[in-house]
Amino acid sequence: MPTHILSLDAIRLGFGGDPLLANAGLIVGPRARIAVVGRNGSGKSTLLKIAAGIIAPDQGERYVDPKCALAYLDQEPDLSGYASLRDYVDAGRPAAADEGLVARIAADLDVRLDASPDSASGGERRRAALARAFAAAPDLILLDEPTNHLDLGAIDWLERHIRAFRGAIVMISHDRRLLEATTDETLWIDRGRTLQIDKGFRDFEAWRDDYLEQEARDAHKLDRKIAAEEDWVRYGVTARRKRNVRRMAELAELRQSRRAARKAVGQVNFSVAENAASSARVIRARNISKSFGDRTVVRDFSVEIVRGDRVALVGPNGAGKTTLLKMLTGALQPDEGETVIGESVDLVALDQNRADLDPSMRVADAITDGRGDWVTFGEEKKHVASYLKDFLFAPAQFRSPVSALSGGERGRLALAAILAKPSNLLVLDEPTNDLDLETLDLLEETLADYAGTLLLVSHDRSFIDRVATAVIAPTPDGEEGSWTEYVGGYSDMVAQRGRPPVGAAARKAADVGAPGKPAPTADRTGGSRAKLSYKEKYALEQLPGRIADLEARIAGLKADLGAPGLFAKDAAAFNRKAAELADAERSLADAEEEWLSLEMKREAIEG
Repeated sequence: MPTHILSLDAIRLGFGGDPLLANAGLIVGPRARIAVVGRNGSGKSTLLKIAAGIIAPDQGERYVDPKCALAYLDQEPDLSGYASLRDYVDAGRPAAADEGLVARIAADLDVRLDASPDSASGGERRRAALARAFAAAPDLILLDEPTNHLDLGAIDWLERHIRAFRGAIVMISHDRRLLEATTDETLWIDRGRTLQIDKGFRDFEAWRDDYLEQEARDAHKLDRKIAAEEDWVRYGVTARRKRNVRRMAELAELRQSRRAARKAVGQVNFSVAENAASSARVIRARNISKSFGDRTVVRDFSVEIVRGDRVALVGPNGAGKTTLLKMLTGALQPDEGETVIGESVDLVALDQNRADLDPSMRVADAITDGRGDWVTFGEEKKHVASYLKDFLFAPAQFRSPVSALSGGERGRLALAAILAKPSNLLVLDEPTNDLDLETLDLLEETLADYAGTLLLVSHDRSFIDRVATAVIAPTPDGEEGSWTEYVGGYSDMVAQRGRPPVGAAARKAADVGAPGKPAPTADRTGGSRAKLSYKEKYALEQLPGRIADLEARIAGLKADLGAPGLFAKDAAAFNRKAAELADAERSLADAEEEWLSLEMKREAIEG
């Protein structure tokens, strides 16, 4: 009697050379929250497609519980062939599913269901794909980079909805904050193999570092043992022939083991070409405003950015971040007010869509714009081949066209290209798109050491917290075109303004409660209830302890059921514990949903 709803065992898949996946596996329980992590190109998306039944492996077994309804969100959802977003969303909904749930989720995510997929933005197409997945109310959802093209409001909705979701979630994401908040297991894909641990992403990185350190120690011991055996071959006293043959065979096996061991993927080595320091005052904006027709995007905004500042612009899609950024950098003139750029400012910008990368250009030429084979970093000159190796590009890729690269590789190449250009003002529009978490860590460290000034647009909350010294966001009162500067990172900004900068639809969803929940009950005067009842306050205080007890109970039952031979020894005890586990998981889901609803209601009242 399996206690999981999906499993992959001994999966192998290759496209020539070393296999992409070798002896890979995955086990998904009924309410699992699993983060799938690994370097770009490690096979994360491929494994998810195998789990979804889209790709067949060369070897291995895939098991899905016959009663399990499964939904899959592709990294690039295909909406072709659908006349409207409604048709696309409805196509993924079982006949027995709640029809009203589609409308509620679409409203929460601000999806125009009657819009044509061709006219929808990338963010709206992604939100429609999320609506399709969650409105189907499946037992398991496989999510591949669900935050791509989402603004902060939609990411906030996704995080809350994952927490309240009763089924299982397996998710690939570069959004560290989302993974930390929602996962309790991690599947690590490394050099074709998989390791699944009973720790959420919050604890994974420390575990991974310890694992790699131990692996390095083991490899060092193996090298020493091989050296000792080779020394015996050269200089040892001749023993009986039979023993010599055995030791030579053992030495051959050791050498084969060393050859077969695939080294961990290297780390990107970021270098930044910096120009001489700019003036102390880099940008000064005084009372700038900008309107398009009847809509005011920026209203009477002033800011002063000095050398060394790291300023992040955040807000919902359509709020005007790109317009404000262009006005601050002088690319767009304001209708009113003025922007003054300081002296000796050398600006280099990374476009969100990586439009500066010509798909027909060779990878090596993208670094130098086809002008020579060298890049300069201060007094140091580096050959473009060496520089590309620092960004983990193989020599065979140097002469390949940019169009042949994966999304993650294009992201790395775009960063390599702009960091090779001398600057003292970096403007980065969504720099974290398509980057794996290890590369993000190194980018954060590089930007921390950058002597110039940084302007950045991002929806990655953790990245902003680690990099930014100030945040510019729409004002909390929601006045059209009004922006405010906050000192600190993303978390500091939220603490100062009282709530995240999300769109109107997301604010409405948060005020109402968990998606699909009714509005708070009204009092006899017709207004919204002004405070929590005593019973609700008591429940809010007690639920965390109850949730912790249920989680401990579930962990104990899983450990008992995982004991070798339990079913063979005592089938009745196994079945009883399995039933207790199912009851405990249902109780945990109910408790979490009740806590989430009450907590959001409390936040709405206090906000």
